[in-house]
Amino acid sequence: MLGFGLSIEPQLWTLVFVMVRVGATFVAAPVFGSVSLPLVVRVSLAGAIGILVMGTHAIAAPASIFSVATMLSVVAEALVGLAIGFVLQIAFAAPLVAAEIIGGSMGIGFASSVDPQNGHSSPALGQFFSVMLTLLFLSMNGHLILVDMVVRSYDALPPGAAWLGTERLRGIAFFGGYAFLAGLLLALPVGFLLLCLNLVMGMLSRAAPALNLFSIGLPASLAAGVVALAVAFPAMGDYMLVIVRESLAATQNLVFG
Repeated sequence: MLGFGLSIEPQLWTLVFVMVRVGATFVAAPVFGSVSLPLVVRVSLAGAIGILVMGTHAIAAPASIFSVATMLSVVAEALVGLAIGFVLQIAFAAPLVAAEIIGGSMGIGFASSVDPQNGHSSPALGQFFSVMLTLLFLSMNGHLILVDMVVRSYDALPPGAAWLGTERLRGIAFFGGYAFLAGLLLALPVGFLLLCLNLVMGMLSRAAPALNLFSIGLPASLAAGVVALAVAFPAMGDYMLVIVRESLAATQNLVFG
């Protein structure tokens, strides 16, 4: 207790309690969960948003820190935050699925490097698609919409009663299939052209068995894939905008039901 009649410890514990949901969201969400973003920045952002939540919502932290009820409340807060970020992460997996399909057909599936988003090795074409999707996500103010939904989630899912129901968990599971659907649709223009090219090369191999397809097929697939990507990229960019909107709509449906 300070001499000015202010008590710091209860407010600090409430801030830490609020930061659990916000921090868990930033760990699972794209952009904020990137390994290139320093931990200090993520903690600072979680603290700043936690102060905003405390100023707009009447949140009371559990009285006893080491009780079972408090531990369950903390786990519930972490699960809510992870679920919100995980839904967006599912949508950001769609470009990787498309890159696997296109890269395998073009013959550049072996070209991979470290992805700055998650720190793991991924196809180079997938990194290109992921960077493009991230830029579109930021251009649509998706990061601000995410922060707004996290703040508003304290109204729909108040602390202490924030356990996700079966309907919300089922919605997350069903949205997981959207990553494969979106990846297939994203790769459809280029993948269909490369499939037709492979069929032509297969017929050539039957018509001329002495023809060395390894020296002809790989350059042809690579050239056709590059040209198809250049032609289809505007349409792919438009569909990436649809992916961003669908992911934000799924996140909103998770929070508000």
